[in-house]
Amino acid sequence: MVAPPSDSLERLTHADLIGVIRDLVGEVTRLRAENEKLGGALAQLRIEHQATKDELARFKGLPPRPPFKPSGMDKSAGAKEHATGGEKKTGRSLRRRGRHLDRLKIGATIVVKAAPPAGSRNKGFEDIVVQELNLFPQVTQYRRERWETPDGKTIIADLDPTILGGYGPNLHRFVLALHFSGQVSCERIVALLNGMGVVISKRQIVRMLTARLETFRAEDEAVLKAGLRGAFITVDDTGARHAGKSGYTTQIGSDNFTTFRTGPSKSRLAFLSRLCGGTSLYVINEAALDYMKELGLPLSTIGKFREHKTQIFSSAAAFERHLQALGLNQLNVTPDPGLIASEAALWGAIRHQGLLPDTVIVSDDAGQFRVGAHALCWVHAERLVHKLVPSNDTQRNAIEIAKRMIWWFYRALKDYKLAPSVEQARLLRARFDRIFKRASTGFATLDRLLRRLHRNKEGLLRVLERPEIPLNTNASENDIRAFVTKRKISGGTVSDKGRDARDIMLGLAKTCMKLKLSFYDFLGDRLGIPGPKIPPLASLIRPVPG
Repeated sequence: MVAPPSDSLERLTHADLIGVIRDLVGEVTRLRAENEKLGGALAQLRIEHQATKDELARFKGLPPRPPFKPSGMDKSAGAKEHATGGEKKTGRSLRRRGRHLDRLKIGATIVVKAAPPAGSRNKGFEDIVVQELNLFPQVTQYRRERWETPDGKTIIADLDPTILGGYGPNLHRFVLALHFSGQVSCERIVALLNGMGVVISKRQIVRMLTARLETFRAEDEAVLKAGLRGAFITVDDTGARHAGKSGYTTQIGSDNFTTFRTGPSKSRLAFLSRLCGGTSLYVINEAALDYMKELGLPLSTIGKFREHKTQIFSSAAAFERHLQALGLNQLNVTPDPGLIASEAALWGAIRHQGLLPDTVIVSDDAGQFRVGAHALCWVHAERLVHKLVPSNDTQRNAIEIAKRMIWWFYRALKDYKLAPSVEQARLLRARFDRIFKRASTGFATLDRLLRRLHRNKEGLLRVLERPEIPLNTNASENDIRAFVTKRKISGGTVSDKGRDARDIMLGLAKTCMKLKLSFYDFLGDRLGIPGPKIPPLASLIRPVPG
């Protein structure tokens, strides 16, 4: 007879078993309290449901419910309540829409006449609100006056600046909303507009998508700078095609803004340049020098930067010439001092502009994102355990136990965010060590992974110091999903203006959604169309201090 596989719990020490049992007792206590709370809420809902049924019966003229208390048998036997689903419903639906209709402005009121028989009595009106949308082309001919001055010059009256290439601002807004918010391809926009009677080509649609981009670019850069002064940002990246070559798009956002930046590389140097907020600046300051020390640059090399009289460089070319003058860009050593110095100067530029003052960067542990105050995503950490492939029952059982302990700990961290305390933080740190610092689980690969996650203790437990930061990067993955959808529909971009337009407009659309603003109204205000006024988005992300 084959002996059953040993449980990984048998390999735990006495202290570890006591810790596991304590976690189980705490989990059972929490579930019992939650069950009692749900039971009370269910009982209250049953009372309210019965009161609603009694009220409906009174309206229908049915006899009232007999005043008998329930015997309790239905709880044990699961007896069905008196059925009412087979009765024919009359009157209006109980699902009211008043909360949404309150936001509407009635433009016209129409009285619908009835044809009652003789002897009928007027009982007032029954109101219904109908919403309608009219889409029809409107063609206007502008006759611009021409004058000839005494000196022979010709003066032509200025056209409305909102008109773009023979098309009005409302059509321009409609095209932008369809393409960037509705994810409609250029070909389908052309087919839709042509079917409605608008004479337009794909080339003209593309021109609309990239026209007047500087206004939106400035707002997008202001949004990024405002967001980089917040409590935290979450970051992620994905692949992107541009000009027939593979590239990468980086998402930077939080709970109230989103920006996208696309480039040929996703290195740390590229990430730092995108954090600079659209400025090409390299600064050697204390933040830059500390960065060099942290990455192990020799003190003699750091001294060259500290002693040089020029500390601010306005472009990458100017800083490259500075590295060449110091003799650092030709050294074939590891780590590359030129690369570290460039990253450090970009980090110095970020701090020089007042960005990321105490901001936590939450990421999935990708190397390019490990800068400044850093926190890690717990969902990605657990995903590493979930991906392990066991070969026997012992390893399978060890993985399941590890996953359950991680998720129990994750739930405890969520509770800590609601009520942080020094004592609870100390207990959670000790509990983290018990989970990820076990001697052996019976699965060598799992043991190595747990030790790796334990080395990331500072990033995974950053929330104990900063309870306001999220425990995962789910928001970033949700934001970047819109970009992936756009990539699947339209493929890659060809021109730099097309790439920038896609990144800027998708970011602004996501930012408006997070700020609970209408992207359609935002486009109208920025294009000069009369309507609701939308303040600068950056002022809504980080209010100006009083």
